[in-house]
Amino acid sequence: MRNTILIALVCFVFLGCKKDTYSTTPQLTYKSVNTTRLFPGQVIKFNLTVTDAEGDVIDTMYVQKVSLNCPASNFSERVPIPKFITNSNLKADILVSYSNGINNPGYTTIASRCSYDDSCYFRFMIKDRANNKSDTVRSETIVVVSN
Repeated sequence: MRNTILIALVCFVFLGCKKDTYSTTPQLTYKSVNTTRLFPGQVIKFNLTVTDAEGDVIDTMYVQKVSLNCPASNFSERVPIPKFITNSNLKADILVSYSNGINNPGYTTIASRCSYDDSCYFRFMIKDRANNKSDTVRSETIVVVSN
C-alpha cells in the first residue's frame, strides 16, 4: 500500500512538471493589462505571448473591441507587431496599446463614442504564414471612461 502511494506521488510530480510545448498552430496567451478603468488621456497596454513551432508568425495581429453597452464603439483592426528574428520554437512577448482620447500621438484612440462610460473587452488572434490561426484570447472587462 505504501509503495502504491509513493508511486502515485512520483507520477503526479512528473506529470506536473511539463516542458513548454510548441505546436504548428500559433499559441496566443493573454497575460495582463495595465488597467481595467481607462480615464481620458490614459494609455492601456495589453501584454500577450505567442509561441510557434516553426517560428513563421506573420507581422499582424487581429484585434477586436467588443462594447457591452455602446455598439458604436466596436471595432476590428489588424495591428502590426514588431518584426523579430524567426526561428523554430519561437516565443515572443507582444504589447498592444491604445489611448482614451486624442492627446496621445502615436496611439489609436478607443474613446467611447457614446456620452457615457463604455464597458468592453478585447479579443486577440494571430496567424502564421501557413495560415494557421491561434485561438482567440480575451481580456477582462475594461471600462473606458467617457470624455
